[in-house]
Amino acid sequence: MKFLDQVKVYIRSGDGGAGSLSFRREKYIAMGGPDGGDGGKGGDVWVEAVEGLNTLIDYRYQQHFKAKTGHHGQGRNMHGANAEPITLKVPVGTQVFEEDNETLITDLDEVGERYLLAKGGNGGFGNAHFKSSTNQAPRRANPGLEGSERWIWLRLKLIADAGLVGLPNAGKSTFLASVTAAKPKIADYPFTTIHPNLGVAKIDSREFVIADIPGLIEGAHEGVGIGDRFLGHIERTRVLLHLVSAQEADVVEAYNTVRAELEAYGKGLEDKLEVLALSQCDTVPEEERNEKLKLLSKVGNQTALALSSATREGVEETLRAMISHVETAREADAPEKEAEPGDWLDL
Repeated sequence: MKFLDQVKVYIRSGDGGAGSLSFRREKYIAMGGPDGGDGGKGGDVWVEAVEGLNTLIDYRYQQHFKAKTGHHGQGRNMHGANAEPITLKVPVGTQVFEEDNETLITDLDEVGERYLLAKGGNGGFGNAHFKSSTNQAPRRANPGLEGSERWIWLRLKLIADAGLVGLPNAGKSTFLASVTAAKPKIADYPFTTIHPNLGVAKIDSREFVIADIPGLIEGAHEGVGIGDRFLGHIERTRVLLHLVSAQEADVVEAYNTVRAELEAYGKGLEDKLEVLALSQCDTVPEEERNEKLKLLSKVGNQTALALSSATREGVEETLRAMISHVETAREADAPEKEAEPGDWLDL
């Protein structure tokens, strides 16, 4: 399945059904009176976050969504039926923007969350509605109200606990493949990863979701390389694993390059908790590795972990460091439990 994280679609809610202009015509009833029914309501347009989707690829092949018109009213006081609503099913983490692609309409970050994008037009009144003591035979019925239409943008931001960042060929995809069931494309040339990948990692009977995005290079925030478009997929993460390849001639420069791009992008990425690791450690001599670990630890203000996805060195230690930050963040985000009747309170 191809990955698509942004798409523009057209939506239109249904028009209301017209009211009926009708009079009773029955044998032996001299003055039957008006009996025109009201029209039905036009169909609404909803958007809903559902399970089982991780891309907006379905909206590449259909960009127009129009709800049906409500049924018209009929004689004998028969009201028209309301038109069925239509629902745009999207992955969890989808944001809906106005046509300018900047004004946020809603952010669907939970399964089952719904939002009304366009309300259907109300049905028109039939002439029976206008009957009064002074107007016994109204010859008036209303047409239904028109529905509304608009262009919107759907933008997906993946829901993950941890995100992988680093320069191209820093070993992010290899790490993801080694700790999850994900099967990202892995090769020895830059920008092998051209779209985000998700995987579920497990350590000590605890699970968390990891997102891998295309590598960053200097000037990514200005569109250099693949750019920083996919950084949005790690905005929701609780911790970042920053991988710096041991094959880099200057690990300090490599680290600072990625940090500068995160800060230029903003939106809180520069403030996220970070686990720092020197990847591909098995590819350099031990003395060189130790020297680069010292330099990386100093510039990152933390102890850099030695990591090799190929030999599994440091993999479990790295996962434990990540899950520790994830669980701490989960506890901080969890709502406080209210005391139940009968619970003991510490006074």
